[in-house]
Amino acid sequence: MSEKIFNYLKTCTDSDGPIVVCDTDIVLHNFTQMRQLLPICADTIYYAMKANPHPDILRTLAAAGSCFDCASKGEIELLVSSTGINYDRISFGNTIKKERDIAWAYEKGIRCYAFDSESELKKLAQQAPGSKVFCRILSECSGAEWPLSKKFGCVPAMAVDLLKMASTMGLDAYGVSFHVGSQQTDVSTCLVCLFAPKLRLYYFHVCHSRLQVFQL
Repeated sequence: MSEKIFNYLKTCTDSDGPIVVCDTDIVLHNFTQMRQLLPICADTIYYAMKANPHPDILRTLAAAGSCFDCASKGEIELLVSSTGINYDRISFGNTIKKERDIAWAYEKGIRCYAFDSESELKKLAQQAPGSKVFCRILSECSGAEWPLSKKFGCVPAMAVDLLKMASTMGLDAYGVSFHVGSQQTDVSTCLVCLFAPKLRLYYFHVCHSRLQVFQL
């Protein structure tokens, strides 16, 4: 707990029940530190709005140059109304989207989308032609309070076929993503996903595709 938050809680009289306190200085510090540690992608770090969509956090990150990953039309509208950022700094990261929402997002200027199935890929090719697409792959979620391994993603072999298919449909096979679950207590799980034999085989098969993004 930062000294700023501690001092605030000592004098807080705004509520007689539970409250949530967030120090945007810490948010900014963490974002800046991530940029410094990952210089190769410093200008393309995406904040997932589902983590905390409070307008003060969104404005802090937008002013610092962050990009944003949104899961719905509602999140996109909240983000833009809170920050005024350009739509080209947004990715539509839900792997199951309504076709009309894809068309709406594309019309607004969003050019980066997630998928994990052939049916979703076909919707993107139809409603968001030429866009960057990244495929979500299944990952190990042991250690997570809220595992997501059975909710989204496809096996690496299927991802290979889907990314190749994306290229034939006129889309930009941009990269892959995985999610090790919410409230993950074992950081080594990320390393398992990065260096698992199946993923190494995956990289070998798709290296010709000029993949540019690996989203954790």
